[in-house]
Amino acid sequence: MDSLFTLTPPAAWGAPLLVTALMLPVAALMLAFVLGGRHAERVVLATLPIGLGVAVAIAAAVLHQGATLHYDLGGWAPPLGVSLHADGLSATLLLTTAVVLCAVGLYARADFRVPSGAREARAPLAFWTLLLAVWAGLNAVFLGQDLFNLYVALELLTFAAVPLVCLRGSPQTIAAALRYLLFALLGSVLYLLGGALFYGAYGTLDIALLSARLASGDPIAPAALAAAALMTAGLLAKTALFPLHLWLPPAHAGAPAAGSAVLSALVVKASFFLILRLWFDVMPDPLTHLAAQVLATLGAAAILFGGILALRQARLKMLIAYSTLAQIGYLFLVFPLVASPAAAPALDLVQAPGAWTGGVLQLVSHAFAKAAMFMAAGLIAGALGHDQVRGLGGLGRVLPMTVFAFALAGLSLMGLPPSGGFAAKWLLLSAAIETGQWWWTLVMLAGGLLTGGYLFRVLAPALSTRGPPLTLVKPVERSRELVVLGLALCSVVLGLVPLSSFGLVQIGRLGATGIGLP
Repeated sequence: MDSLFTLTPPAAWGAPLLVTALMLPVAALMLAFVLGGRHAERVVLATLPIGLGVAVAIAAAVLHQGATLHYDLGGWAPPLGVSLHADGLSATLLLTTAVVLCAVGLYARADFRVPSGAREARAPLAFWTLLLAVWAGLNAVFLGQDLFNLYVALELLTFAAVPLVCLRGSPQTIAAALRYLLFALLGSVLYLLGGALFYGAYGTLDIALLSARLASGDPIAPAALAAAALMTAGLLAKTALFPLHLWLPPAHAGAPAAGSAVLSALVVKASFFLILRLWFDVMPDPLTHLAAQVLATLGAAAILFGGILALRQARLKMLIAYSTLAQIGYLFLVFPLVASPAAAPALDLVQAPGAWTGGVLQLVSHAFAKAAMFMAAGLIAGALGHDQVRGLGGLGRVLPMTVFAFALAGLSLMGLPPSGGFAAKWLLLSAAIETGQWWWTLVMLAGGLLTGGYLFRVLAPALSTRGPPLTLVKPVERSRELVVLGLALCSVVLGLVPLSSFGLVQIGRLGATGIGLP
């Protein structure tokens, strides 16, 4: 009888939790599509908190077990079957996705509410079902372990994200969506070609098996080099890294604020996550060291190019879009700092966090900050009837909470203490100095100055007390301001958490950091 009351350890929840994380958004999507009308919104808003609970449970199980959660679907192990895989990074991104989507769902209610007296409206039904499809695609990417199944997940994510750009149906937004689709399909073709080369050379697409066969082969087959190059180029197009960023600013220009928040905070991170998996989990170390310098050079160019263009923008949403281009560049500086032969693998990175922790912190804090900024820009545009930077004088007097939230998120992007962005950039700067790669510190410092410059362009007039107060076209709901403020505070609070608490992101990263947790 006592055994009936014994609590099951979190590690035993792994298999059902991983399957639930995949199936929950898919089941909700089917239900919302069938019910339609006003019920779609209700289904989404009821499902998102459940998904957040599942993500928290997965993170708790990974942390409790101190190792990767693994589940073979149907009991068939690779290469015959397909497995799910959740390490510390996957769990962190699942949790980040759930938090951001919960905030987006609450924020979007005002924009995608079915009009009173109408049974159904096209835009609300499309938005709520697409939001669930994006969520399903993201979870499939973060849990996938097979390169072909990851391709399928990427396609689901692409075909859910592209329509978010053109929900308004104007010629400009449709043209932007088609450009996005063109780049995404190009990336998909390159990724699929690379996967075919890997399969032809090694007979498997399972990441663990492929890594083992690559490690045992000497020399590396030319097909593997070509496959890695093709897949990386395809994923860079989906990530919008310079110079493959041309789809990103037009996509944000006409997209609804909630759609922009999802694209910038989450969608582009999925392809970046796969680049991490490809080079740190699949390819041998010597090749990773070479590729790391190329990827970081592109990232440095994105930081400088994106920051300069952000300074030149007349519209607030376009300024934030080019800021996304710049901030994505910081993520690619992780590659040479983690893969550097000069890194000290003997260090306990849980006690002295290094470049890997800094990169994950940058990824998560950017997701919260950028979602907050795009949603704040949506509130400003709706209240004023425009988002011209020159017309924001005195905005702080009429929308103080929105401006405060925007400023907090900007503080994190700049890397000012005590924000999560500061902790991330400090760790990256420290790693660059410790590994003797001082030139990346110059890039990061220049990027911080550029970030401060374009944020000053917005905040200086907004906080000015000169001139008559602005007239609002329509009032802003306080609940939406609180959602934006909550996300901005998340990006700041990350910097107040002790670095020793980020041991979760190291779990399962033996190949990336040279250490593992017991």
